[in-house]
Amino acid sequence: MKPTNIRNPFKDRTPKELWRNVTTNYSHWLSFVILLVAAAIVNPAFLSWTNLTNQFVQGAIIGICAMGMSLVIASGMIDLSTGSVVAFLSGMGIVVLNKTQSLFVFILFCLAAGAAIGMLNGLLITKGRIAPFIVTLAAMSAWRSVINQLGQGGPFTVNSAMYESLRNIASGKTLGLPNLMIFLIVISIITGVMMSKTKFGTYVYAIGSNQQAARLTGINVDRVKTMIFVYTGLMYGIAALLLASRLTSIQAASAGNQYEMNAIAAVAIGGTRMEGGKGKIIGTFLGVLMLQIINTVLIMANVPPFLNGLVQGIIIIVAVLAQSHKKNR
Repeated sequence: MKPTNIRNPFKDRTPKELWRNVTTNYSHWLSFVILLVAAAIVNPAFLSWTNLTNQFVQGAIIGICAMGMSLVIASGMIDLSTGSVVAFLSGMGIVVLNKTQSLFVFILFCLAAGAAIGMLNGLLITKGRIAPFIVTLAAMSAWRSVINQLGQGGPFTVNSAMYESLRNIASGKTLGLPNLMIFLIVISIITGVMMSKTKFGTYVYAIGSNQQAARLTGINVDRVKTMIFVYTGLMYGIAALLLASRLTSIQAASAGNQYEMNAIAAVAIGGTRMEGGKGKIIGTFLGVLMLQIINTVLIMANVPPFLNGLVQGIIIIVAVLAQSHKKNR
């Protein structure tokens, strides 16, 4: 005998209800498919394997930063220091590599220094009781100033015997796939599992939804917030070593410019609620790709590159308006 108390979630729904379900729960996938179709219309060659992998490569470093930014925004905070921290870690990482002639020490420095900077931001927010906006705004200015002073505004260039090994980290391929593409996919999977399958991820969303309620349920809010910034700093460290590997010469004044803007835009496009409490890492992953596709389409359409910032600003506003509309509905 067939059970009579199990309701098919699609059988009794009207087309309007089905559409609402898609636009509410799968809007990031819907937007991604629509954007791909639009890009293919502009240039049919866009869907070639070479071009698609290139979208991953071009968006990988920003995407890794966006993974950390997802945690920050999902918890109801913000981080404006992304670009400056990545520039500092990249420049100093090259200095360490040139001095030690050790790729291992270079990688260890980028990861450890990134985590330490993240911990500093987290402690200033939790123990110093300073708003995340103020802490990360100060960090953005401070780390950019430090790296500019150390480099006297000039480039940090790799002159190590490890040059080729360093270049291979970002520019090489594994099993026929670009390493940068693999880095982005693996880190996105790790972050997604952490946010959806662990208590830490649950705590992050709980804090973003209602910090006071989270504290009353026994969550150590200060510890979780600090760990969020430690993880974010670790992501910036990975992004920094990949940036140094890809360019082998870091311009102190311009490296990492607009990274925070791009990361926030990717998170917003991916559907993470800007006031915190809701979001999916797969949404951020698709948001990174959508942002990169938009940039590519603008180039193909001969839109002046100086207008990219305008387009990104509009995208953020539209994404937040869409979130507000869904929340009110």
